[in-house]
Amino acid sequence: MAEIIIEKSANDVWKVAADKLLNEKNLLDGRNGEYREILHTFITIKDPRQKWVYNRVPAISIAYALAEIVWILNGDNAAKIINYWNPALNKFAGDYKYYPGAYGKRIRSHFKFDQLEGAYNALMNNPNSRQVVIQIYDPEVDFPIDKGRPRNDDIPCNVCSLIKVRDGKLEWSQIMRSNDVFLGMPYNFVQFTSIQEILAGWLGLESGTYNHYSDSLHLYQRDVKKIKFGNDNMIHNEDSLAISKKDSDKLFPDMYERMSFLSLHKNITESQLRECAYLDSNYTAYNNIMFVIVAYVAQKCENYKLVSEIMDRCTNKLYCQMWKKWLDK
Repeated sequence: MAEIIIEKSANDVWKVAADKLLNEKNLLDGRNGEYREILHTFITIKDPRQKWVYNRVPAISIAYALAEIVWILNGDNAAKIINYWNPALNKFAGDYKYYPGAYGKRIRSHFKFDQLEGAYNALMNNPNSRQVVIQIYDPEVDFPIDKGRPRNDDIPCNVCSLIKVRDGKLEWSQIMRSNDVFLGMPYNFVQFTSIQEILAGWLGLESGTYNHYSDSLHLYQRDVKKIKFGNDNMIHNEDSLAISKKDSDKLFPDMYERMSFLSLHKNITESQLRECAYLDSNYTAYNNIMFVIVAYVAQKCENYKLVSEIMDRCTNKLYCQMWKKWLDK
């Protein structure tokens, strides 16, 4: 029987979904151990800008989540770059030089054309279209091989995105074959509500609802005792990622160039860190993203004074709260 969860924010729908799985008693055997599962879960986030699961304990990595947005929008699959912001990623996605299932690569070039660009062009010319689908799962390279054995360690959990314009808003539906409520779901919300918001900006539209279908929503038994709920009051995310396509096409490569430099160079100086941190764009939201991304690097370099300086410049109160929670864990 299908589950339906409708709330205003990602934090609220996540708490409901996690609680349902914690109360699920039946266990199944999976390749990574026993897990609890709910089939056919339909989730709606009414305000996609409130994309952050801020009451998960342990706290999610705000820096990794923001770095991943930039990585995806640039269509890259280089493991070395994104692993810098999440050193544990290869434990789950495999030890690769290039991740075979990277969402950005799948969306922007894997199928021999840029699907995000195509969605923009299609909806600009025909806003009532029902045919805009961004495909991620590729059966030729993702379908199980002999006796159901996975082809590799990085099979995309996201299958596709269904995108429509209705009543002047960009509606988004994300289809997932498999969804880990503890490790994956908080980041999945950030990934695709961000792309929704960015595409809406390109089209000059507001974001409508974000709708998320998990065919297998699950929680591994090993994580049952790890997952807890915080009780922080909600701080609204006021930053908007909606900017023109022209500005977006300039801004994201610039941000990624800075990320690439930071992840690939050793012995980075304080002046280099400071130069990377200060994007000085006309968009506060993107300046704030860069502050958090670089603060993570300064933290790894143990330059705590610079961390404080950078984060003091961040005007997004939710980012600052989540940064502190991540440090405290």
